[in-house]
Amino acid sequence: MTTLRPVPPRLTSVRLLERIEPSLGRALGCGERHVSVGLVTCDQDDSLYAALDHATKFADVDVVYAKSFYAGAAHASGPFSGEVLGALAGPDPDQVKEGLWALREALTGRVHFVTLDATTAPAFFPHVIEETGRYLAPLAGVAVGSPLAYLIAPPTEALIGLDAALKSADVRLARFFGPPTETNFAGGYLTGSVADVHAAARAFSEGVESVVRAPLAGLVRPERERR
Repeated sequence: MTTLRPVPPRLTSVRLLERIEPSLGRALGCGERHVSVGLVTCDQDDSLYAALDHATKFADVDVVYAKSFYAGAAHASGPFSGEVLGALAGPDPDQVKEGLWALREALTGRVHFVTLDATTAPAFFPHVIEETGRYLAPLAGVAVGSPLAYLIAPPTEALIGLDAALKSADVRLARFFGPPTETNFAGGYLTGSVADVHAAARAFSEGVESVVRAPLAGLVRPERERR
């Protein structure tokens, strides 16, 4: 397996609404208890989703809004747009500040895309969450605290990688993201024991590399050609 080189995410904007206007809050999905909202954009959507989940483990906040933008960060609508917008809401500004800081800490060296070192391969996301928070757990249909392999890559790489991951360990596909997503990638959430989701993530990376190394390997002349 080629060394995986981190591709650090970049926060493109972070703003705090200490007391959001009620009708706007309702439009974003805020409940009655949500008074304050932190708005975050980032140039890696899946990294931000994982970091938003991380924030729910460290502060009394909920993820009330999180959506990727079409075509990805390279085609952002503005210099501060990135490729995703997330909103953390809480009962007071201090809770939201704590959540935003936890999110920032997660994105600093812990949550990121990777690429295969010394290649021109696209970035992908073989990320393991050993204990899910209150955001990703319901999206994956698992209990809060369950381990999760969060696996994302370009379409063919993702499907080959998911197949390898599911065959490599005692894991199940909790949610599938078929191509094309908003950013034209694909992938899924796999759940199992901590050891098994780590094994699945490694197998996913190996599957991605196999496509990078031999993208046309499936084109083999049959022994008998049909005419």
